[in-house]
Amino acid sequence: MSDSKEMGKKQLGPLDEEQLITSGTRYSIKDFDVQPNSGFSSFAGHLGLSHVPLALQVFFLIVFSILLMVVLVKVFKIPSSQGQEQLSQEKIYQKLTQLKAGVDHLCRPCPWDWTPFQESCYFFSVAQKTWNDSATACENMGAQLVVIKNDEEQNFLQQASKKRGYTWMGLIDLSKESVWHWVDGSPLTLSFMRYWNKGEPNNIGEEDCAEFKGEGWNDSRCDNKKFWICKKNKTSCPSK
Repeated sequence: MSDSKEMGKKQLGPLDEEQLITSGTRYSIKDFDVQPNSGFSSFAGHLGLSHVPLALQVFFLIVFSILLMVVLVKVFKIPSSQGQEQLSQEKIYQKLTQLKAGVDHLCRPCPWDWTPFQESCYFFSVAQKTWNDSATACENMGAQLVVIKNDEEQNFLQQASKKRGYTWMGLIDLSKESVWHWVDGSPLTLSFMRYWNKGEPNNIGEEDCAEFKGEGWNDSRCDNKKFWICKKNKTSCPSK
């Protein structure tokens, strides 16, 4: 009887297998001596999937392969990105170095926020202070309240102050009434007396400090707050 069963198993062909499937009869894989792929089972066993159905094992292997590829791509991209970033930083550093070299060789006779005129630099304030505080502010910037030396300078400063408002200059008679002198110690010459406004200076209420007012000069109380103008010499630049 066992011999006939063995013969039946060996004589099954493709047609017989199809008939078995379509007939609805269920048979075990063991009945036909079919063995699973040993290599795949071994690999699945290493992954701990030997007890999982075949379809899920295939699914897990596909996911595992995709994740492995993603990791490899990331690993190979990192050195490339770091190299590009380093190259970009080197280019920026080179540009900054070139820019610094240009700035170092750039010579301005006056600071950026000062106005050049003739051989001097002028700072026009945007805030108002008393005369004493204005004089101190100029000293802190290495300058002094403006001392006028010629008619061209006077015209330049008078027009500039008209746009801003009443503005202190470095002219006072604090030491002796009606004896006006500049902050550098030089006296007010007769040629400049014509710049006083009509009826000025009149010394009403202890007016001992001079200001630009309208078309000329005026004497005013030194504790009033006004704009101010600082003056210092231009910086000499080396010849190229």
